[in-house]
Amino acid sequence: MVPALLKEEGISKKKELLSEKAYKAVRKMIAVHRFEPGLHLNVERLSREVGISRVPLWEAIRRLQQEGIVQHIPRRGVFLSESSLKRTLEIIEVRGVLDKLAGRLACERINDSKIGQLAKCLPDQLKAIENEDIALYSSSDLRFHGLIYDACGNDYLKEVFGSVTLAMLPTRVDLKSIFVLLHMAHQEILEGLMNRDCEQVEMAFTRHEEIVVNHVKNLLKSENERKKMVRRIKEDFPPFNEPENKTGSKAQDSEQR
Repeated sequence: MVPALLKEEGISKKKELLSEKAYKAVRKMIAVHRFEPGLHLNVERLSREVGISRVPLWEAIRRLQQEGIVQHIPRRGVFLSESSLKRTLEIIEVRGVLDKLAGRLACERINDSKIGQLAKCLPDQLKAIENEDIALYSSSDLRFHGLIYDACGNDYLKEVFGSVTLAMLPTRVDLKSIFVLLHMAHQEILEGLMNRDCEQVEMAFTRHEEIVVNHVKNLLKSENERKKMVRRIKEDFPPFNEPENKTGSKAQDSEQR
């Protein structure tokens, strides 16, 4: 009886490990913008790509669904969720506050090894900018900020960062036009950390946040103006409906012919 229970427990743990592996793999794909918000996710293809069977993969999908990252629509499939620009702006504002706190703590606690790892991210970002490779830039950007949270020495802050980063995943915001500005802000952050200049680090993070916030605000403004214009057109030019009697007469004419 006991060996059977141990065997069952071992199988359960193996399934949990596979499910966790699948969850992390799919979440990383989403984080580096492999998929566009609103896109249909082919679970069979994901299973082959990740190298994990469908059962643990579906467990990972259900977990992502609970977190609001994906939607499972019966008879239609799994789709990547899509956040509004307003929601995205709210998340970015929260993330900016967290980044400044993490930067200040990291400035006091970071070691040379971690600074070396941060420095290695910048050439990758520059290469991504030159090649207009959004996935590469996103991956390097996530690693850059993740290293700073690692260096801050506050595990709870790292957990909050993980949750906020997760909330940002289903966003349709093209940051390609501001990659150069963000890269310059990253250089300033790294320089401040190397000099252990906490004020410089905080100012650089403030500049980093302002770049993203202003970009999203401009997108939100354009979206609102477009909606107003469409609404005005609908009011001024209602859809043309052909008179019923005219249609009727046309129908009768065609029948007579």
